Order: sequence, then C-alpha cells, then structure tokens
Amino acid sequence: MKSKNKNITFSALMSALATAVMLLSFFPYLTYAVPAVAGLFIMIVVIEIDLKWAIMSYIVSCAPIFLLAENESKLLYIMFLGYYPIIKALIEKVRKPVLEWAIKIFAFNCAVLLVYFVFAEMFGVSLDDLGEFGKWGVYILLAVGNVVFVLYDIAISRMAMFYLNIVKPKFKKV
Repeated sequence: MKSKNKNITFSALMSALATAVMLLSFFPYLTYAVPAVAGLFIMIVVIEIDLKWAIMSYIVSCAPIFLLAENESKLLYIMFLGYYPIIKALIEKVRKPVLEWAIKIFAFNCAVLLVYFVFAEMFGVSLDDLGEFGKWGVYILLAVGNVVFVLYDIAISRMAMFYLNIVKPKFKKV
C-alpha cells in the first residue's frame, strides 16, 4: 500500500507542476514552449513509475489545464505535447530507428492536423480565407513543424538523460 500511495503522490505532484507551468501560457511568446515543457513532467512519471501512472497523470493534468490555460497552448498540450512522452516511450520499444521515426512523425502530423481542424472550428478560420499564402503556407508550416518536432524529440531524449544522470541522483541523496 505504501508504494501505491507514493505513486499517487508523485503523479499528483507532476500533474500539478504541469498545470502550474501551463498557466505561464498567457505570457506572450510562450504559447508553444509552455506545453512542451509541461509535457516533461509527464515524462518524469514515465521514468519514475510506469506508463499506466503517466497516462493517469496526463489525464488528471488535462482537466485544470482545459479550464485555466490559454486556448492555443491547451490545445497543443491536450492534443499532443502532453501525451507525447508516453507514446514516445512506447514507440521506442520498437528498437528500429527508421520505423520509430516514421511512427513518431506520422503521430505528429496526425496531431497537427487534428489541432488545426479543432482550432479552425473554434475560431472559424479556413484555408480559403488566407488566399495564396494559405495554399502554400500550410505546407511550409507543416514542413518546418516536422523539423521542429524532430528537434523536440531529440531534446526530450536529452532531458530524460539529464534527469536520470544528474537530477535523480541528487534527489536520491535527499
């Protein structure tokens, strides 16, 4: 029972930290960075406990984030960046780098399209409203988004190694 209480406490703490970080989304220029950082707290649950607890931690964090965070940031967190560390851990069990990257990029592009359609529905924006830029701009933004996503994936991996090698040993001492 002690272990279960420890898991509940740790997962709740990580959910609360993710929520607190998401409140920074109202500051200008942090709209995209904040959900990416908040997802790192879910990554810590994956590392420290397991995927089941990380999923529960993600779900618990989504409720207050949905109510309190800035619209675009909350969509990014809820529809991809919040649960990406969980699916990243699952995908990396494949142990075939080319297949792993193909699945990750496919998941990212599906999430981007979903976010676009939800956002377009919420605010009534369509590609037709953007004229000639809308025709080509979407493809350019998607290509740039894929490059940024690859960098984000690499950054998450490095942050996980930083946590395992530097942060976790310091907390073990405490």
